[in-house]
Amino acid sequence: MSLVARECGISKANIYHYYDGKDALLFDILDTYLRALRDRLRKLPLQGLAPPDQLRRLVGETLLAYDGMDHEHKIQTEGIPLLEQDRQEILKGYQLDMIRQMSGILAGTAPDVFDGDRAKLRAATMSVFGMLNWFYMWNGNADRDTREAYGELVAELTLNGLSGI
Repeated sequence: MSLVARECGISKANIYHYYDGKDALLFDILDTYLRALRDRLRKLPLQGLAPPDQLRRLVGETLLAYDGMDHEHKIQTEGIPLLEQDRQEILKGYQLDMIRQMSGILAGTAPDVFDGDRAKLRAATMSVFGMLNWFYMWNGNADRDTREAYGELVAELTLNGLSGI
């Protein structure tokens, strides 16, 4: 709490005026970040688009949403396991909503490939998120054009394999 207060330029007492402890502050940071990320992705206008175009839009928007969120992303990775189980479940619910959205789109792009194989669909979904998170980890300062280009590469790789790129 001392470090947070110092970085914010406020007193520790001021933080405790609003939060009863570091877990409450941690949860608020993560709840705000993950809920906003989930809502941003869920509000994408995808209706009327073919599933491959939905994938392109979702992948691209995810990379754009990650822009400038390095600290929040790191806190997410390290902080969720530190919280009480009920608070973890809320945050994991936001993550699951994003996973379901991506899974639904992937299933629509190749229904014959997944054909009820939930394990294969989950593996494909997590692989897409893995590629997006890899980019975020190694290219945090990338500009919009670079993010969009990488998003297109991920979408084409996912949709068409290496021959697609």
